[in-house]
Amino acid sequence: MGLNLEYEAGQTPLDEEEKVGLKISLITTNGELNEFEQHNIEQAIFWTLGKKINEQKLFTEQFVKELHKKMFGDVWKWAGQFRKTEKNIGIESWKITTELKILLDDVHFWILHKTYSEDEIAIRFKHRIVSIHCFPNGNGRHSRLIADLISEKIFNKKPFTWGQTSSLSDESNPRLMYLKALKNADKGDFNDLIIFARS
Repeated sequence: MGLNLEYEAGQTPLDEEEKVGLKISLITTNGELNEFEQHNIEQAIFWTLGKKINEQKLFTEQFVKELHKKMFGDVWKWAGQFRKTEKNIGIESWKITTELKILLDDVHFWILHKTYSEDEIAIRFKHRIVSIHCFPNGNGRHSRLIADLISEKIFNKKPFTWGQTSSLSDESNPRLMYLKALKNADKGDFNDLIIFARS
C-alpha cells in the first residue's frame, strides 16, 4: 500500500526516495507515523535523562546527528544522516555541514560572552538549526529537544513547555501561535518565540 502522507502548514514533505527509508511497512497514514515517531522520541528523551551532556558534547555535529538518530532511528533508515535533497525550507543540502559548524561556533561565543539571555540563546539555536534543516524530517521536534537540553544541561533550568501550559487561552491554537512566533523570529524578533516556549 505504501506511505500516503498529508502535510500540515509548516511541515516539510518527504521525497519518494526518503519515504523508502521507512523501517516499519505497517505504517501507511500520518496518524500511524506520528504514533511510532512519538514513541521513538519518548525513548530518546529517556536516553537524555540523567546523562551528563556538557557544552563541549552538546554543540558538536556528532551529537546533533546522534540525537536525531535516537529520536527517529526506530522509524527511519536515514535518521541521524544529513539530508541530500532540497526542501521548501532550509539551505542547499551541500552547505549543511559548513552552516552547522558556524552555528556551533556562534553558540559557544554567545554563552561565553553572555550575548543573550539563557532562554534566548537556546531559542536562537533552535531557530537557526531549523533554518539550516539538517535532516529530511523531524527538524522541528529535534530542534525543540535540543533547546530543552540547552536549558537543562547547560543552564540548569527547566525544559521549555512549548505552549503546553494553561496560560494559553482555550480558543488559541498552539500550532498557529508557534508558526506565527517562528515567522517573527525569521525577521529577527525572538520575543514571541521565547514567550511561547515558556508558556
